[in-house]
This record gives sequence, structure tokens and C-alpha cells, in this order.
Amino acid sequence: MSKDFYKSTRWKTKRINILKRDNYLCRECIRYGKTTGATTVHHVIPLEQKLELKLNNNNLISLCSKCHEKMHDRTNNDLTSTGIQWVERIKKLISSIPPP
Repeated sequence: MSKDFYKSTRWKTKRINILKRDNYLCRECIRYGKTTGATTVHHVIPLEQKLELKLNNNNLISLCSKCHEKMHDRTNNDLTSTGIQWVERIKKLISSIPPP
């Protein structure tokens, strides 16, 4: 599913909109006072866990490639402690939004 999803027009449009929203800056770097260009849009809560959030603005953040690598353990694709911290932050936002 995910490979087809990332090729879809809906994803490509959403990706550009999220990068624009975040001024093409890495949200993780900004937390530490750095301004690094973002190249990736990251699903904070992974697609495999919550498919219904695949296009939810609150679940998407712009990241530089270095920070994106810090979100996942590439040996098993599990979230790292940094990735889990973002999940906790985002869950608060998403839970405060009433369902459509």
C-alpha cells in the first residue's frame, strides 16, 4: 500500500503543502534553534499504525534527511525515542480535534 500511496497525486500535493506550511524548514532542528532545510515529510504516527491519519496535517512534519533518519531504527523500522516523543506530542493535538 505505502509504495502506491507515495506515488499518488494526493500525497504529492499534500507533501508540497506541508513543506510550504513549515517554510521548508526541519521541525526537529527548529526545536534546537537551528534552521535546516527540510526535504522529507514524515508521518509522525506511522502509516502502518494509523492509516486514517495518512493525510492529516497534524500527523505530518517537515524534516531534513538527518532528522528523518533519527525517527526510525533502520534495522527494524521501529520508532526511536525521538520518534516516540513526536508521537506523544502529536497525539495531544489529534485527540483534541473532534472527528469529522
